[in-house]
Amino acid sequence: MAESPDGRLRAEVAGGVGTIVIDRPAKRNAMSADMWRALPGILDGLAADPGVRVVVLTGAGGNFCAGADIGELDAIHRDDDSHLGTVAERALAAFPKPTLAAIEGYCVGGGCQLAAACDLRFAADGARFGITPARLGIVYPAAATVRIVGLVGPSAAKYLLYSADLIGAEHALRIGLLDEVVPAAGGAGLRERVAEFAATLASRSLLTQCATKEIVDAVVASGPVAEKAAWWLEEMAASGEVEEGAAAFLERRAPDFTWTAPSRPRR
Repeated sequence: MAESPDGRLRAEVAGGVGTIVIDRPAKRNAMSADMWRALPGILDGLAADPGVRVVVLTGAGGNFCAGADIGELDAIHRDDDSHLGTVAERALAAFPKPTLAAIEGYCVGGGCQLAAACDLRFAADGARFGITPARLGIVYPAAATVRIVGLVGPSAAKYLLYSADLIGAEHALRIGLLDEVVPAAGGAGLRERVAEFAATLASRSLLTQCATKEIVDAVVASGPVAEKAAWWLEEMAASGEVEEGAAAFLERRAPDFTWTAPSRPRR
């Protein structure tokens, strides 16, 4: 288990799934400066752990995250490159393995920033979403704005940022902020669905998932797609994953995918 300096971020690993819990329920899991600072290090530890194949980010006490702690805005909000939320968001987006956000209750401001940096977002049907800097006269960080526009498009991004209004889970699903809405039964429905999906991902080829993540992100960023794809094809050939997958299919058994990290230096 890893914890932030104030003990408010918890990370644990079970069954190939790493879970990071934002644990500050008295403030609806608002992120303090120390919590923002701690997240990149916790992610580094999970990235280096060969037993972790997927990471779930969630909140304690029935809420995901109500954003940045308003009482610590001076410490959190500096220029865009040193903005603690931006540094944490970039670390989450750059995490090399699949990441899922499991969202109950409020997902507001910096909470949306964190959820958007995950690969996929699942929410209980009672969840509420908002990007609220217009209530405080804050210019939303550029990196977070780019990510939100990439998810929901320019018009929906302006709707959220102009109004600072909260929207429901079905609205968030409709505009592309969510990937799935789960009927909530005291939160159990969401937890069960995310655990099921995370277990499915943990049973699949991590090589395929890491390659997909890097190539898709390069497509979105208009990056060097062909070069990245060529590198991953070579890694696939050296990994033995295809042979194991084909053998498992023919033998009608679950594959035992063992690739955990690149077997050769990146170019």
